[in-house]
Amino acid sequence: MAARTLIEQALAGHQAAVAAVAGLAPQIEALASRLKSCLDAGGKIVLMGNGGSAADCQHIAAELVGRFKRQRGGLAALAMTTDSSILTSVGNDYGFEHIFARQVEALCGPNDVLVGISTSGNSGNVIRAVEEGRRLGLYTVGLLGGDGGKLAALCDFTLIAPASDTPRIQEVHILIGHIVCELLEA
Repeated sequence: MAARTLIEQALAGHQAAVAAVAGLAPQIEALASRLKSCLDAGGKIVLMGNGGSAADCQHIAAELVGRFKRQRGGLAALAMTTDSSILTSVGNDYGFEHIFARQVEALCGPNDVLVGISTSGNSGNVIRAVEEGRRLGLYTVGLLGGDGGKLAALCDFTLIAPASDTPRIQEVHILIGHIVCELLEA
């Protein structure tokens, strides 16, 4: 396939997925409201995911702790994807499926919101962490793709990207993340 055709297909897929996000506006607003309540109560937003979703967690946490568009005080957010010593020690000692659940157990409190980002909704380590979060009484959010996978039924709140192709799902996830950051700053 010619490069121009691939580019046109990628752009058309991106534009269709982004256009469909407008239908999620009430859910995005509800998510931002819940996260604001969490922060107002002294809680933090704790994010987790694998691969590109891990990068999205770090990106969103950085926008909240630092700033998105406006000068303001830092907002409490943590990406559980960044500490290589924790990830490798827990992965080695307990198994990769426990890398987030163990952090939830150690780092999360009752006012926190746990956000799992997964393009399939079936990431085993995110599922275990959501289960641990529910056991501890945390409010759990799934930012998902496809049909939402197993996480759709486990999370208190789900937002499913209106796309089926992993790159388009990831593009929608970061767009939603940016919108939420802007709402939290408003």
